[in-house]
Amino acid sequence: MNFRYIGKTGLRVSPVCMGTMTFGSQCDEKEAFKIMDKAYDAGVNFFDTAELYSIPPKKETVGLTEQIVAKWLKTKPRDSIILATKIAGAANGWFVPPVRHGLTAIDRFHIERAIEGSLKRLGTDYIDLYQMHWPDTIVPIEESLRAFDSLVKSGKVRYIGTSNDTAYGTSKALMTSKYEKLSRFESIQNNFSLLNRRFLDELALLAKNENISLLPYSPLAGGVLSGKYNQAKEGEGRFFDYMNSKNNRQRVMAQRFLNDKTLASTQRYLKIAHEAGLNPVTMAIAWSKQFDFVASTIIGATSAGQLDASLAAMDLELGADVLKACDEVHNDILYPMG
Repeated sequence: MNFRYIGKTGLRVSPVCMGTMTFGSQCDEKEAFKIMDKAYDAGVNFFDTAELYSIPPKKETVGLTEQIVAKWLKTKPRDSIILATKIAGAANGWFVPPVRHGLTAIDRFHIERAIEGSLKRLGTDYIDLYQMHWPDTIVPIEESLRAFDSLVKSGKVRYIGTSNDTAYGTSKALMTSKYEKLSRFESIQNNFSLLNRRFLDELALLAKNENISLLPYSPLAGGVLSGKYNQAKEGEGRFFDYMNSKNNRQRVMAQRFLNDKTLASTQRYLKIAHEAGLNPVTMAIAWSKQFDFVASTIIGATSAGQLDASLAAMDLELGADVLKACDEVHNDILYPMG
């Protein structure tokens, strides 16, 4: 297997990372164990979770995923796993997380509370990669980085990363770390797929020049690239449920992922995959990891059986003809997710 390094770190990871956000909500503990065992046995050594999980975020299920992962971790040598988790982003961001009474911020107080909670739930004394789930636009990045740096110095965290960040936010954080001599973000976990190539606009240049690795999430665009919504009847799939939700954030998300442009693009990607003799899931995941600034692509599952097509992408490199055909779809239908 072609292991890769995250940023400038010693974290050597598999090209596919096992995401865990469905554990405890969309699948139970028994199935979660099957999923993690199957991924581990296939060579996956990188597992990603968050204090906010499971998804969708609810006060009753916050931290549940980390607890499930903790039980599974006891069955494996701890140093054979690269474990990543996240502190919930600021309450002034895209939604108010049901963590710490909805008062979250990326300040020293919350960072210290969050890491202690995650370490306890995960049953470990260190986190390999600790990430900011989304940025804080109020707390100065200097304060955030000093608090993260203290975790690294204490040995509770090996390296830090960001997520759902912008080119401006990431570059400012990197420069602050450089001039203040603080631990720097070594990774950025952003949405990146055939249907969402926004990372290529500006962040890709930053990632390559500053050697900060992208950890793409949602490489299947929420499952849309599997083709299931192109065949599904209305009501079969979570985005159909989201469209009728009372939660405005879920309705906006549904419109972004599921619209005429995403469905039209997906139909063409399905044809490309068919002609190449590939499962569309395998092709989409392989595409998302086939960039020099990507360390590992995060996959998800609600059952162990779903992993076959995803894991098939680990050692797959798409040919130039497939990549060209995919680029032509994007050129004809620009930014289908907006």
